Parts: sequence; C-alpha cells; structure tokens
Amino acid sequence: MSVEGTNLRPLLPGWHNPPNECCGKWTADGKYFVFQSQGQIWGLPEKGGFLRKTTSKPVQLTSSPMALAWPLPSRDGKRLFVVGRTSRGELVRWDSKSRQFVPFLSGISAQDVSFSKDGQWVAYVSYPEGTLWRSRPDGSERFQLSYPPLYAGLPCWSPDGKQIAFHASSAGRPTRIYLVSAESGSPRALMPGDPQPQSDPNWSPDGAKIVFSGTPPLPTAIRVFDVETHQASTLPGSEGLFSPRWSPDGRYIAAMPADGLSLVLCDVEAQHWSELAKTGAGYPSWSKDGQYVYFLQAPNAGAVLRVRISDRRTEQVVGLKNFRTGGYWGFWLGLAPDDSPLLLRDTGSQEIYALDWEAP
Repeated sequence: MSVEGTNLRPLLPGWHNPPNECCGKWTADGKYFVFQSQGQIWGLPEKGGFLRKTTSKPVQLTSSPMALAWPLPSRDGKRLFVVGRTSRGELVRWDSKSRQFVPFLSGISAQDVSFSKDGQWVAYVSYPEGTLWRSRPDGSERFQLSYPPLYAGLPCWSPDGKQIAFHASSAGRPTRIYLVSAESGSPRALMPGDPQPQSDPNWSPDGAKIVFSGTPPLPTAIRVFDVETHQASTLPGSEGLFSPRWSPDGRYIAAMPADGLSLVLCDVEAQHWSELAKTGAGYPSWSKDGQYVYFLQAPNAGAVLRVRISDRRTEQVVGLKNFRTGGYWGFWLGLAPDDSPLLLRDTGSQEIYALDWEAP
C-alpha cells in the first residue's frame, strides 16, 4: 500500500497457490524486496515501482539443501542474513523405571505413531516428509502407504487391523480423511464430496463408525461417519470441539474445545458433555484400560499429564522442562502399547548464516 494507506493490493497475486510468501525486507537502497518462499530466498526488483503495474518477477537468490527463512539485508547492501533450518527428530519413549527417555523404534524421525489392536503392527508419519508408513514394531516389513503431495497425519488402525484411517493435506485443498489398506496402500478419500475440512479420524471399538472433527481456527464440531451407510452426522452439543478420541469400551468420547484450554468428555449413550480437565491440553490419548486420558500440557508442552476418569484427578506423568519437543506443530504425544508416553525429540538445527550477494 502507499504510505497514505491507499491502493492496498497483493504484491504477488497468483504466484503460488496457495500463497507461500513470508517475511520480506527492503534492501537499504530500496531497489529490491527480499523474502522467503518454499524454503528459499527470493528478490523482487522495484522496476516501475511497487505501486504501479510491473512485469518484474521474483528472482530466486538461493538454492539451498536446507530451508532458509527470515532474510535481513545488511545495511551496506553486500550481504543477506538468513536463518537456516534442518528439521529432524528422534522418536523416544519415557521409561518410568530408569526415569529417562530412551530411543523407540530405533529412534526414527517420525511422529503420529499408532499401533494395531494386537500390537503386531505400527503406523507412523515420517518427519518432516509427512509420508505414512507401516511396519512391525522391530522395523521389519516396512511399507510406504502414502506419497506426496499428500502430507499425512494422525493415522488410526481399524479394530480388525486391515485398514488405517488418517487425515492429509495437499496444496490448495482442505484437509481430508483417507482410508488405506495396511497391505497394499493406495489411499482413498473417505468422504470425497464433503466440502468441510476433516481431521483427527478415530475408530469406534467395534469398527462400525469413525469419529472426526474439523480443523481450528475454522468453525468445527465432532462428526460421526457410519462405515456401513457412508453417512456422517454431527454429535449433539459438540459445536466448537475437535480432536475426538473414542474410549476403549466405546462409552465415552474425549475431545477439546478449539482454544485447547480444557478437556471435555461425552457420554455417548446419554449424549451428555462434561468437563474432564481444566488445563491446556493437546494430543489426548486413552490408556489401554480406559481409566485415564493422557495429554500434552499446552500451550508450551511443559509436561505429559493424565486425568483419571473416575474422579477427574489430574496428575503429572513426566515434566518436559529440558526436553526439546519436535513435530509438524512443534510437539506431539502418543502412547506405546504399555501406555508409556512417546515423544519426538527435536534434533534439528537452526543457525544464522551470512550470505554474500550481488544484486541480480
């Protein structure tokens, strides 16, 4: 826009769909506007003036194997300062006996880990690639189940161990829920004609239904998909809730409000909602016996907590004061078959680099 606040318009209309530009700065002489896009640094010449139509196109200034962000031109115009980031993680399990985190599944860089009901198979999403895999718990019989451009999240095994439900996003499209055979791959959309965003699929214990939600901050509610009739209905009283998790006995559904500041519980038969825990929460998971819901303290991932269903008492399982959490959203929590907390430890790097440059 002009300094008077008029003539507001997109700088690069239609350059990427969806837009992927961020964090721009002018060079000291005002001749270039440098910014980040798709993990690299670009420069836009000021030819003709930014407030007038111009045929100038962005020039790619870097071609780095690591993601670069936050460009800052030096005052003398000879260098660019950037932040270089490599995303990597180590999957770990909290060992309550030794009171320390130990590598899990050989410490692979993965999140959203889910086990089949019999514990013989595991599904997970590679980080940061976002592809879905399944294997034996010892890493054998590893098989890729999804491919780009899908970025997979939160897989959940069907009770019979034959299918995996997961949500995935791709450029320019809303999040969708997919089903994929654990044997052969080839994901298919669960509700291809449904225009609303779909996320967090979770099977009912009998395999007859899949509960899911929308994606905050957009308006969301808990919905239930009937596997036989292929119809979805909204759970009464669930407006504004997301991240549903069915209890092992099918009696309850745990969920969170969009602000993530509490946990709520639905008695499915009575269709009655009540507060389960009044604290910031993320990634709720039921214990195997259904007596507890484990969750990550939000918003700063400061601890793993659990709340007992019988008396709604919340207790700390392990503090994360000196633990660097990692994951697509910066943190993630899961449970091993023995209810041990699983986390992705951030092993990536973030450094400031000085790049010599000459104006294109």
